[in-house]
Amino acid sequence: MNKKVLAIAFLTFTINVTVYAQNVNKAKLDSFFNVLGANNKQMGSIAISAGGKLVYQNAIGYSAVSGDNKTPATIKTKYRIGSVTKMFTGTMIFQLIEEKKLTLETPLSTWFPQIPNASKITIGEMLSHRSGLHNFTDDPQYKTYMAKPQTEAAMLAIIQNSKPDFEPDLKASYSNTNFVLLGYIIEKITGHPYADELKKRIISKIGLADTYYGGKTNSADNEAYSFVYNGNWQQQPETDMSVPGGAGAIVSTPTDLVKFIEALFGGKLVSQSNLDKMQTMRENYGMAMLTIPFNDKTSYGHGGSIDSFLSMVSYFPEDKMAVAYISNGAVYAPNDVMIGVLSIYFNEPFVIPSFKTANLKTEDLDKYLGEYSSTQLPLKITVTKNNTTLMAQATGQSQFPLETVDTDKFVFTQAGITMIFNPAKGEFTLLQGGQNYLFMKTK
Repeated sequence: MNKKVLAIAFLTFTINVTVYAQNVNKAKLDSFFNVLGANNKQMGSIAISAGGKLVYQNAIGYSAVSGDNKTPATIKTKYRIGSVTKMFTGTMIFQLIEEKKLTLETPLSTWFPQIPNASKITIGEMLSHRSGLHNFTDDPQYKTYMAKPQTEAAMLAIIQNSKPDFEPDLKASYSNTNFVLLGYIIEKITGHPYADELKKRIISKIGLADTYYGGKTNSADNEAYSFVYNGNWQQQPETDMSVPGGAGAIVSTPTDLVKFIEALFGGKLVSQSNLDKMQTMRENYGMAMLTIPFNDKTSYGHGGSIDSFLSMVSYFPEDKMAVAYISNGAVYAPNDVMIGVLSIYFNEPFVIPSFKTANLKTEDLDKYLGEYSSTQLPLKITVTKNNTTLMAQATGQSQFPLETVDTDKFVFTQAGITMIFNPAKGEFTLLQGGQNYLFMKTK
């Protein structure tokens, strides 16, 4: 649900190369994904299409892990797609606009007058994250109810009791609240559940075989769980899909996602004029769509994050190429996966990582353990170990594993973190985002 990592975080390169589908280097893509899977750096699935035809598919890792029992992922494994759901919701809103059931200028108060600023907030502002409605997933209490079934009334109570972040159309700020409400509006206008309208308006219309409104994960139906890696893959708690709704409740596959976005850009779901509106960016946001640059090319799509799933779907109009990747477990950043995939596809220079690591015994890690604080950042980091894996946990955040890359040097690739220790002085330097922060041991 949250817009993290994949949404618009792609690295922009400076070389322009035109390539055609028949030149796809499948062997190099296979090698890349084999290395990621073999080294427990990623679990997930990829699909690439060009000119309406699938040119590459792959799946690595597992959809379920229970002790030594592991279910390998396949290209038919289904994953939660998080905020990629917003593109489906936005598409249905534009279909209703074409049916003259509402307009971009229709106020939110038409359905929900009890929400603050509802009379001033328009459908268009909600689609482009310009409503000022507070993002309920940012609140600490979100974690207290996210795994429990919620009624529309309960979600509306949470939303209407939140103070707006700013006046409508003053600026853009990503908020899942907008699309939860848009999902409800689809139900109000049609008189049918969101899931039914999704099936009627998109799934059945373009023949998506493995896409639907999700529920509790069912591994017997080839649905994947999500995981974090702490020396082994550990299953993560599930968000109840009644919470994200139209903002993040869809389950799908990369193959279906590329089919969806090709249909959207091929005029099969909305008119060209409405597609143009979806693509028009203000402060980096379109209407249920984002721009995702690579090289000097521009693609359009969306990223998603829910539980430990991370997803992305993107379409390059000039190349008539679509790509979708969904991860259900990540150590190596999914954004870096996509940089690798696009580099290989467009024949850019790309060296497949080797993931060579230093081999340390569990006792070798003892000198790093302790609680550290910094005068530069208002948080503490506790360093522990899990057998031969060094672990770190910042104040108020989840614990994460550190990969050993050299003596006294550890990384957490997913967040771009490097920690360089000086055990003799009881300190380490944290490098992230081009900044250096010195932490001293306090315990």
